[in-house]
Amino acid sequence: MKRKEIEEALQRTLEGLAHIEHERWSHWQKYMHAKGIRQTDGSLLIPADLVAQWDRQIATPYAELSENEKESDRDQVRKYLPAIIEALCPK
Repeated sequence: MKRKEIEEALQRTLEGLAHIEHERWSHWQKYMHAKGIRQTDGSLLIPADLVAQWDRQIATPYAELSENEKESDRDQVRKYLPAIIEALCPK
């Protein structure tokens, strides 16, 4: 495929990719909320050890993450691959 064809194909799948992204984000939010401690005012208190872990991960370039952390990121990216493949190679 030529670049323009690829761009057009990916543009056509934008909504599908946005759907996957929302599912990914929603899953992460459910995870974070489950780790927090619900306060009487409805807010969440995140344990300090998790904040420290996430701060470390935020500050760490991908190449320097542990293999388990990299695999976690790969698992998330794999969710996008079927939509990208379908956009580039429709049945």
